[in-house]
Amino acid sequence: MTMSSIKIECVLPGYCRLGESPVWEEASNSLLFVDIPAKKVCRWDSLNQQVQQVTMDASVSSVALRQSGGYVATIGTQFCALNWEDQSAIVLATVDKDKKNNRFNDGKVDPAGRYFAGTMSKETSPAVLERHQGSLYSLFPDHHVEKYFDQVDISNGLDWSLDHKIFYYIDSLSYSVDAFDYDLQTGKISNCRSVYKLEKEEQIPDGMCIDAEEKLWVACYNGGRVIRLDPQIGKRLQTVKLPVDKTTSCCFGGKDYSEMYVTSARDGIGPEGLLRQPEAGGIFKITGLEVKGIPPCPYAG
Repeated sequence: MTMSSIKIECVLPGYCRLGESPVWEEASNSLLFVDIPAKKVCRWDSLNQQVQQVTMDASVSSVALRQSGGYVATIGTQFCALNWEDQSAIVLATVDKDKKNNRFNDGKVDPAGRYFAGTMSKETSPAVLERHQGSLYSLFPDHHVEKYFDQVDISNGLDWSLDHKIFYYIDSLSYSVDAFDYDLQTGKISNCRSVYKLEKEEQIPDGMCIDAEEKLWVACYNGGRVIRLDPQIGKRLQTVKLPVDKTTSCCFGGKDYSEMYVTSARDGIGPEGLLRQPEAGGIFKITGLEVKGIPPCPYAG
């Protein structure tokens, strides 16, 4: 593959303080994403390039499609159903009730329609926080919540293998991409192992997605890149550098899921830094990767 075929375009420069959780919605040809500290869920229409947004009353850390229509989102420490038309959120479940300083972070729906999301302590500055306060949860279609484990620093990227037998997960400050055995019927996870340790210049692993060739793409916060990994052999296959440092998450979308969308942040970048990277906080579209993604799963409840 020639690297020169890869094209990176900023479709929304400097839009977010902390953009996260990109999800492609095929039905509307749109990219959903959140801006966590701005408490916003956003929807960018790829056809007319317009953005709609809904503001919530607490930080919104992830958004996902919902089978019955509308969306689900993690808001504060709550799993919520989101009605886009009237801009309302209905609480489906609350976690970490004993930890007042916690909030949800990244989330994604598994192939059986469960909404997985993890928590973390609120940061005093980017990536600076009280350690080991987070947990990983999932909201089942019947709205009950299961907790998988605690002692998490920054619960982040997650996805499932194409045969649904492996769950991939990132706790950012472990600087590792981990794999678990996954039981799709029960939603149970077991047998944790590391499949890739990040190198120093790759910085902090953040959001993640899988492609149709079973390779993982990880956005590297402070590393200004997305990396493609082979979890079977634990090797990095490709690095795509972006013109901003704080790359936060990635997903495939567009026609045939052949485009990659990458979110980024500008919070924590000083005035000089913003002069150097004016598109920080922007949403980026990468074409020419010559690999496709798979459609996101909708929440079944």
